[in-house]
Amino acid sequence: MLSKSESLTSWQESVMSSTWLTYVFEQWTGVEYHYLYYIAFILWVLNIIFFAPLLIFISVSCFLNLLLHIYKRKNGLDEDFSSKSWDNGRFMVASVLSMCGKLWHGYELHGMEKIPEGPGLIVYYHGAIPVDYGYFICNLYIQTGRLCYSAVDRFFAKLPGIQLLFNLLPAVHSGRNESVEILKKGNLLGVSPGGSREAFFSDENYNLLWGNRKGFAQVAIDAKVPIIPLFTQNIREGYRMLGKIGFFRWFYECSRLLLVPGYGGFPVKLRTYIGDPIPYDPNITATELVEKTKIAIETLRDRHQKLPGSILRALLERFDKHQKED
Repeated sequence: MLSKSESLTSWQESVMSSTWLTYVFEQWTGVEYHYLYYIAFILWVLNIIFFAPLLIFISVSCFLNLLLHIYKRKNGLDEDFSSKSWDNGRFMVASVLSMCGKLWHGYELHGMEKIPEGPGLIVYYHGAIPVDYGYFICNLYIQTGRLCYSAVDRFFAKLPGIQLLFNLLPAVHSGRNESVEILKKGNLLGVSPGGSREAFFSDENYNLLWGNRKGFAQVAIDAKVPIIPLFTQNIREGYRMLGKIGFFRWFYECSRLLLVPGYGGFPVKLRTYIGDPIPYDPNITATELVEKTKIAIETLRDRHQKLPGSILRALLERFDKHQKED
């Protein structure tokens, strides 16, 4: 244990070192030392703004994963996630996420009756962070008991603390053949043709950035299932990306790494609208089906989203009790 004199000496050395570093930094930058505190504070705030959405996502996922591990160990369950034994854990996760959506975004889901009883391919607009889709599959399970498989990028399955969660609310990584098999077994499958490109580089005008992607349409044709369009009002106002900055666009195109920074987490009003299903037609081509699906989602967007989107307006809509229905 240090004596009082030793502690005082250590404190004095620490202060001198700190003062010396501050002096060196002041000489190097030409900025007076008391301004450095303001700069540090601003950088701290910017870090919170830009990294908060990702940190919140990882934190909630890790918390739910921990609850599931406790549930698994307490009930002595195996890795068969299709077993009825997992239903209570699945319902717990869905309830927690649904409650988060209700409290933070006043989340609403309209048009549930349009989802057919059999299989279907749900195609949705990809927001910067698609929390709306997560709320949708949770509310679907709570209200109907039906699971919706989700086609996701392999990158997200590698995030810490999310593997068990993705197994319980099942995610698909293997591509077209696996997707067709899932649909042929009578399940629902959710996919966003825009993917990360739409998430990063679309904007408050909610443009669909699908490029030449038509694999999802071929999946629907091969599985002989309808396509169900889905769009969420204000999802772009809750969370935004800095994809308009040229460097981040260049970096993504060169590396394909999902590292474009974003900001948000604003408690805007979110309403998810389900459109009329596009029935299976054996005489339609994948290209034609892509165009029909795009028109269906753009119709939902134009009907329910004021363009360009506004964060302030989306916040005020939390208090709007007279929103037009489907």
